[in-house]
Amino acid sequence: MKRKTLFLTQAAVIAALYVVLTLVSAAFGLDKHAVQFRISEALTVLPFFTPAAIPGLFIGCLLSNLLVGALPPDVIFGSLATLLGAVGTYFLGKKVKGLSALPPIAANTVIVPLVLKYAYHTEGAVPFFALTVFIGEFVCCGILGSILLYTVPDRLFNAKQLPDR
Repeated sequence: MKRKTLFLTQAAVIAALYVVLTLVSAAFGLDKHAVQFRISEALTVLPFFTPAAIPGLFIGCLLSNLLVGALPPDVIFGSLATLLGAVGTYFLGKKVKGLSALPPIAANTVIVPLVLKYAYHTEGAVPFFALTVFIGEFVCCGILGSILLYTVPDRLFNAKQLPDR
């Protein structure tokens, strides 16, 4: 029972952090330019530490997209991109820690440009949007996420250190 509670708590905290960091990015207009910097994307490396980050990131992204007024295709496909990235991080990160940021960068670089083009009808070519999304993801997930990955102690997510009751 304790492990299930820990899982739900970790997922909820990660979802809440994702929402707060997304709203901070929006408040400072970091998501309004050609290259968008969603600081919350740094959290996409957390599935390396715990599988609870997978639903936490998905729900956090879904709620964030709803709160910032994203169009329905963005809410759906943007959240699915985060889910795919989180699952990829969980599996790839277990093999090579240093590649943990790669799946979310790849998932968003492929999916989000299509959302920008076809949901928002943004003028421009999909390859250009892929480049701008990649730059934002590289900075937020690749750089900030990697800093997080190497500074967060593993024991913070380790359920084995909790007493069983």
